[in-house]
Amino acid sequence: MVLEKQAFLFLNIAHNSMKQSLSDTFRKGGFKLSPEQFLVMDTLWDEGVLTQQQIADITMRDKNSIVKLIDGLESRKLVTRVSNPSDRRQNLIKVTSYSLKIKDKIEALAYEAVGKILCEISREDLKVFIKVLAMMEKNMDPESDLVSMAEKYPTKKNCNG
Repeated sequence: MVLEKQAFLFLNIAHNSMKQSLSDTFRKGGFKLSPEQFLVMDTLWDEGVLTQQQIADITMRDKNSIVKLIDGLESRKLVTRVSNPSDRRQNLIKVTSYSLKIKDKIEALAYEAVGKILCEISREDLKVFIKVLAMMEKNMDPESDLVSMAEKYPTKKNCNG
């Protein structure tokens, strides 16, 4: 198999498997939450109240997909939309008290899933992998800078807790 084709195929398979693993872990833990919904919740838990556009920018998703994700989170009573007093055309997205109560459990499940996925991968290999992914993203979008984004929105915990 051509190396480039293998890279594309393996990346696609790993991406889909990762999403399925995270979904399964959440489901087994008693939560109906997609990986994309988790990313929105994790962003809100870390950053606080945000506009839909800010969530889209941070998670690097289009605004329409964010609207659908927020609809699902709102139906599960995890977030609420409130009008922005500064600009009534915008919605502010706030986490609910219920989501704050289950935050630690959901985060623990996410770290459990990530721990299984990254099991037996050395820190050095992981650093190289992240560097390569950032380079791939830059090749697809020259404006993208994942390293700067990671520094702007740092992970508050590491996988070991």
